[in-house]
Amino acid sequence: MTERPHRPEPRTDPVDVIVDQWAAVRPDLDTAGMEVFGRIFRLSRAMGDRMEQAYARFGISRGEFDALATLRRSGEPYTLSPRQLSAALMLTTGGMTGRLDKLERAGLLRRSPDPHDRRGLQVTLTDRGLRLIDEAVGAGLAAQTEALASLGPERAAHLADLLRDLLAGTEK
Repeated sequence: MTERPHRPEPRTDPVDVIVDQWAAVRPDLDTAGMEVFGRIFRLSRAMGDRMEQAYARFGISRGEFDALATLRRSGEPYTLSPRQLSAALMLTTGGMTGRLDKLERAGLLRRSPDPHDRRGLQVTLTDRGLRLIDEAVGAGLAAQTEALASLGPERAAHLADLLRDLLAGTEK
């Protein structure tokens, strides 16, 4: 069993309560992973909800934001094939089609024949889609910045470094 490091001031959150409960009934368990990943899961859920709210103001969901943002990040002319979008978003082509249908009906992107492949399509942001995604990404980043404010810039950067290392270790 790994001992928890000494903390100068006692702070309790829902994960601490769960860990303490396990310690009472199973003191043999090493709950260090639970302390980290329990908080990551809760943070992901909470921030997912905040991001959904930020994007809802623009009439889009997080999934729709992801599609528009992927096109925007691709650079001018903000065009990708449906297959490239599916791969970037880790979606099936069927899931991608439904998302693109909705965004096209909203006038945020257009599908057109690929001039280099008679069988292919290309997906392009419209001017309206470009304006919307630029506003939505700003709103999403503002929500994230607000959430990180309690850490301060130095601790936020340190956390980003630690999470990068942890992610690299889990994606082997």
